[in-house]
Amino acid sequence: MASAVLAPELYLNRELAWVDFNQRVLAQALDGRTPLLEQAKFSAIFSNNLDEFFMVRVASLKSQVEAGITSLSIDGLTPLQQLQAIQAKLRPVLEQQQQHYRGELKPKLAEYGVYVLDYPQLNAGQREWLNNHFRTAIFPVLTPLAVDPAHPFPFISNLSLNIAALIRDPETGEQQFARVKVPQKNLPRFIKLPLELAQQETPALYSAVPLEQVVAFNLALLFPGMTIEGHYFFRVTRDADLELRELEADDLMIALQEGLRKRRMGGEVVRLEVADEMPQDVVDLLMEGMAVEAEDLYRINGPLGLDDLFALTGVPLPQFKDSPQLARIAAPLARAQKALLADGSIKPEEFESVFDVLKRGDVLLHHPYDLFSSSVEEFIGQAADDPDVLAIKMTLYRVSKDSKVISSLITAAENGKQVMALVELKARFDEENNIQWARQLENAGVHVVYGVIGLKTHTKVTLVLRREKDELRSYVHVGTGNYNSKTSRLYTDVGLLSARPELGQDLVELFNYLTGFSKQQSFRKLLVAPVTLRAGMEALIQREIEHAKAGAEGHIIVKMNSLVDPRIIALLYEASRAGVQIELIIRGVCSLRPGLEGHSSNISVISIIGRFLEHSRIFWFGNGGNPEAFIGSADWMGRNLDRRVEAVTPVEDPELRSSLEKLLHTYLADNRGAWDMQADGQFLQRLCNENENNSQLELMENWNAVQGQCL
Repeated sequence: MASAVLAPELYLNRELAWVDFNQRVLAQALDGRTPLLEQAKFSAIFSNNLDEFFMVRVASLKSQVEAGITSLSIDGLTPLQQLQAIQAKLRPVLEQQQQHYRGELKPKLAEYGVYVLDYPQLNAGQREWLNNHFRTAIFPVLTPLAVDPAHPFPFISNLSLNIAALIRDPETGEQQFARVKVPQKNLPRFIKLPLELAQQETPALYSAVPLEQVVAFNLALLFPGMTIEGHYFFRVTRDADLELRELEADDLMIALQEGLRKRRMGGEVVRLEVADEMPQDVVDLLMEGMAVEAEDLYRINGPLGLDDLFALTGVPLPQFKDSPQLARIAAPLARAQKALLADGSIKPEEFESVFDVLKRGDVLLHHPYDLFSSSVEEFIGQAADDPDVLAIKMTLYRVSKDSKVISSLITAAENGKQVMALVELKARFDEENNIQWARQLENAGVHVVYGVIGLKTHTKVTLVLRREKDELRSYVHVGTGNYNSKTSRLYTDVGLLSARPELGQDLVELFNYLTGFSKQQSFRKLLVAPVTLRAGMEALIQREIEHAKAGAEGHIIVKMNSLVDPRIIALLYEASRAGVQIELIIRGVCSLRPGLEGHSSNISVISIIGRFLEHSRIFWFGNGGNPEAFIGSADWMGRNLDRRVEAVTPVEDPELRSSLEKLLHTYLADNRGAWDMQADGQFLQRLCNENENNSQLELMENWNAVQGQCL
């Protein structure tokens, strides 16, 4: 077995690798082949990702520095060195984003009648309308806060957009500073102007002004009798990670609610963004007032908070968006749809339940190409209504706000079934939503539990127990994605529906582990973290090493979000040295260095960034010509292998296993959204000259071409 940790130079820093990943996201916005409004979307995603990165990862590093921690990461960097490297890497990327917004996105949108205007560009009619709108809809909710000896520096809340106003008293000549918070919560970031007021050469389809400019150019109404000498925008990011003691379930909910109140305000400032034109004395005042270090200051040459560019995706220009995604009903489930039975699309004698389908064999799902509503939601919905179903058990990590899954669980409880939902209250940034769902489920009679002390429950599993003749039969779903209808349309995920008895018994015992005091140490088919998953994955890699040493072909293909676990990486290096061919499809963070002579010359790594977020985790092992494939919720990260509850299932049906292998090769052949990782950690985008292989587009077309009803 390989050593647990190798020399630091064989690993790449996790935080810097994440910055590289987010730079690949921004590259989608900068790519001229990306439709214009999709460019706005990717720029917004880049900003949104970055906010979360600062609130959690940068905040953690800063806490380590403040605590005097100097221990090294696996690549040999101290927390302070990591912070310095992050800042150096980010600053030019942020300028790239702003240059694209100023020089590419805005001008090109204007060519087609989409105008994001600055206030000084407005004509007289637009200014009059906007000023009237300000007086009636914005002015009443503003609260200017002066800063002077009688008024201490105000608290600046997390991710708030603010105006630093310089005001002079014409009588005394004294200059004063005031802060005005831009009211983003209930107002749109871009205030739309009546199209009939536009006077541009290209007829306006959309015309808007940023909210902060509307406020800034009307400051005189907030400070009557004073002279406005300048206004400058700034934005604050604070530590928003929740630190929770291990508590009993009842106390955990209370602790989370208190923590969420603190998060809304935020902890220590980890980033201060200011408009590039802000004078240094104003910057100094802000930094002193919020105790901001020099390295946490970011001067931005353009609008702050570009995550609000999401708003532009609603502009009616379909030719500048991705073509609509036509998902389908998974072919095996085509006649198992109650909605089609109800509207007469299929005859009663043609209808069969999901349970009838699964008795014949497993069903492999691939979202968003397979409809979540006609597969997973249909499975849970039919279980809720079926009089022979006695119990439903499932884990909930991130759930959409209009969840049909939740509605089905409530219906099942009302129908007298035993329903258990494990709601993970500690799902980061979804805690508040999950607290609300937990309460609603409890009020409906669902037995709600909050997981295992010391572990976050990240697994995506459902167990349905059905009475058939004189015995109980189990039906299961094991997936890679959340039970979330919204993300099922935006993320790629795979899932397995099955009636295999061994999987059912494994899930019975897994739920006993989650809800009681079971210390289950083995499972029949499932690999479960933190019990058997690490050892199982290491054994599968080791088996490929033994095949290679015996002269047979060793081959591993893995698709996941992140690879950072040093033990797994060390074992992959050992496998490469033994001659195992290893092909990794890692969307985000990869701490392994491919192509290193003597260590990883047989390892390749690609990252695919496209219109859908690649979220599926698939593990394929050649096994000397008798391949095995697995899917599940876990990445190869220490947290997934050791500190979370995860479940990975084998896909044993030969046809379904073959489908997964073909799917992986479709990704490996991509030359549109794929990036090749170099030994130094850099990624080079694949560029095609003639035949473009867009894996996501190909899967859309292929999935829709096979039998099944497109919706």
